[in-house]
Amino acid sequence: MWLNSLKIAIVEKNVEAMDKLLDEIPEFSDQQELQEAIYLSREALELLYTLKDEAALNMSKIKKNISFLKSTEVSTSKRLDIKS
Repeated sequence: MWLNSLKIAIVEKNVEAMDKLLDEIPEFSDQQELQEAIYLSREALELLYTLKDEAALNMSKIKKNISFLKSTEVSTSKRLDIKS
């Protein structure tokens, strides 16, 4: 059951579910289940690093866009000009 839940979380890229499942790793009696759990844990870790890198890239793009928008913003006077 735990292995299937972890597989689903990896396929769905559900970080919260992966975190919860990896915090509660059960004891495995079968060597094959243990190997599969190790493989899936590595897959989950690789996915988390990929998502982290994508988030960092997106944040960098957002910062560049904000900087561009600020540089093209028309500056307005902060005073009330009643003579014009």
